[in-house]
Amino acid sequence: MKKADVLIIGGSAAGMVAAVTGKSSWNDKSFILVKKQKDMMVPCGIPYIFGTLESSQQNIMPVDTMLAKSDVESLVNEVVAIDKEAKTVTLDDGQQIGYDKLVIATGSTPLKPKWLKGADLDNVFVVPKDKTYLDVMKGKIDNLKRVVVIGAGFIGVEFSDELHKNGHEVWLVEKEKSILYSAFDDEIASRVAGILESRGVKIITGNGISEVTGTTKVEGVRLENGDILEADAVILSMGYKPNSELAAKAGIFVDESGFIAVDEYMRTHEKDIFAIGDCAQKRDFITRKRVPTMLASTACAEARVAGMNLFNIHVVKTFSGTIGIYSTAIGEYGFGTAGLTENRADEENIAVVTGVFEGVDRHPGNLPDAHKQLVKLIVAKYSGVIVGGEVIGGLSAGELTNVIGLAIENRMSINGLLISQIGTHPCLTASPAAYPLIKAAEIISAKLRNL
Repeated sequence: MKKADVLIIGGSAAGMVAAVTGKSSWNDKSFILVKKQKDMMVPCGIPYIFGTLESSQQNIMPVDTMLAKSDVESLVNEVVAIDKEAKTVTLDDGQQIGYDKLVIATGSTPLKPKWLKGADLDNVFVVPKDKTYLDVMKGKIDNLKRVVVIGAGFIGVEFSDELHKNGHEVWLVEKEKSILYSAFDDEIASRVAGILESRGVKIITGNGISEVTGTTKVEGVRLENGDILEADAVILSMGYKPNSELAAKAGIFVDESGFIAVDEYMRTHEKDIFAIGDCAQKRDFITRKRVPTMLASTACAEARVAGMNLFNIHVVKTFSGTIGIYSTAIGEYGFGTAGLTENRADEENIAVVTGVFEGVDRHPGNLPDAHKQLVKLIVAKYSGVIVGGEVIGGLSAGELTNVIGLAIENRMSINGLLISQIGTHPCLTASPAAYPLIKAAEIISAKLRNL
């Protein structure tokens, strides 16, 4: 029987990073990673194979290259059973592998609601991280004209823009009152919607799907208010469920939401077994409540924590909760969000003060690639600690969002941000005298002084 000091189940971002970080931290240990498919997709790049990229082959993660460089053995197979007492796993072909430490990174599966009539008609699609499925899906959609995308989270928004760019007539349907509802407050979400509509995507909000119509294949979509949209294809972007069945079958504790329960070192309830990525339980960094966040960036952070703590707990190297840092781009515009929105803070009974400033991301503002840049900061009223932020501007918005994420993670106060030293350059950043992030902080500081 093949054996390894560390066995990792799953070859997407979380599994790969856990293997590479683990091997770097524990170089004398042997590592085996088992993945179901040879080619693993870049998760966040999937929408772009339907427009910007020529094929799915341009969106492949270099998993095998990274693992080979780190001296990690990679197997293409499926783990069908875990025996936690014997410390073995059984593969689909009957082969067994023994382990000392086990890392479960089995990911997630897109939702196709059982209540949705017509969900099994031809040309109803979901968005898995499965190259074979996506290639078939793209081949079919390329020959169709009218596409309805259900769900206006980041994937739904990106798919809609990419499909329209590729010549399709696209409707984006969202049950909530605005697109990107959980990520942005209204003043930012409305701007994103406006940009998307200006590019030709038709948007319906405050109205969900009740049925996909058709006999054998999609003919339309019936909305909750009774309206019908004609359609040749429907893409369901309605969320994902964690792949925790393998763990549950092995007797590893799974919570009521279907996530594998873990602590801050990414350890499960079972000795020597870790879980990371979409299948693992998450807590919000600020509220400490369990949340269903599924992000590659969060998965990679968890993977590094697990990898570093496999054989010895480092105490300070913990995963203290997901901040929820998201960013995306529509054409030349970038958008990002980190931490709590103002709406979410109100729902959680967290008193906040906000500051919004709109400036320019270059100086002077008449440089050729200059964009307006709007920053909204959200600060806890009684401590001055930054709990959230939202950005809209040019493509630099993604990195500015990461800066806000770092401020949240380090529990930075508004005063700390006000005295921060920043490097600026006309071609790269806003002016040091009117840096939108700091100007938004100044607005909040003035409000706090007047409370």
